[in-house]
Amino acid sequence: MGVGQPAAPQGIRKHLPFLNWLPTYRARWLGADLLAGLVAAAVVIPQAMAYASIAGLPVQVGLYVALVPMLVYVLLGTSRPLSVSSTSTVSMRVATTLAGAVQSQDPADFMVPAATLAFLVGVFLVLASILRLGSVANFISLPVLTGFKAGIGVVIFVGQLGKVLGLSIEKGPALQSLWSVAANLGQIHWPTFALALVTLAVLLFLPRLSKRIPAALVAVALGIVAAAILNLEASGVQLVGAIPSGLPRLSLPDLSMFQALWPGALGIALMSFVESIASARAIAGHDDPPVNPDPELLALGIENFAGGLTQTY
Repeated sequence: MGVGQPAAPQGIRKHLPFLNWLPTYRARWLGADLLAGLVAAAVVIPQAMAYASIAGLPVQVGLYVALVPMLVYVLLGTSRPLSVSSTSTVSMRVATTLAGAVQSQDPADFMVPAATLAFLVGVFLVLASILRLGSVANFISLPVLTGFKAGIGVVIFVGQLGKVLGLSIEKGPALQSLWSVAANLGQIHWPTFALALVTLAVLLFLPRLSKRIPAALVAVALGIVAAAILNLEASGVQLVGAIPSGLPRLSLPDLSMFQALWPGALGIALMSFVESIASARAIAGHDDPPVNPDPELLALGIENFAGGLTQTY
């Protein structure tokens, strides 16, 4: 703490972690932090949009996830390097939960249920924090978590094959989707497939050449340039297209869906907490403060509350 700045009481600093680092922040760090934030945002934005499509939601919802909840986590989270928005695992669980609760094929119809689901996840996480259940994360075995994530990875891979190959594949179970892709291999859209291969090559091989160059950022930049210069849309490559502008609007959760959504919300709450704790511990630096499970539960819960009120998932 600076001279003449009284330290906040320990109890308050435990629940408001930003009081630990904000008073000691130095102005000379701002330039490097702004650059790091810009690079991170350039990677997180397309990633969040992709995760929203995995969850079956409009792409702008992914941008909302990377906005309001992340700002909440800055103030309340206990991990300094952790980037908190969404993950492939959570997105897949959201898609499964909403598919069982909403009878519609229009992604726009899932926005209110998805926000309601986020709100319920927040309820469970905050309750877990109050009951001091943070130690539960220590009892989740690594093989179980790894196997679950591997299975989710296979399901996502199969689900995205149609987009990679430029095929129109109806959503369904993984084996059904795989069979549908195999039956339509003669209709591959080659410009789409070529773009996917180039992007994948950049992601796989650029880190081997230089670990200092962010491969995901380069891949996104090349894709944008190719779409603009080569007029890929005229060649039949589907683009994201126009995204609604403006900030997310305030929206109230639809609590009439509680019965249909609470089992999925409970599973997502557990998975999101375990993933966050595992990631935070894995990337923590030697001089970073330890990740505190119970305050971390509270931070994740409140950010889900905020997300549930601002059209996120």
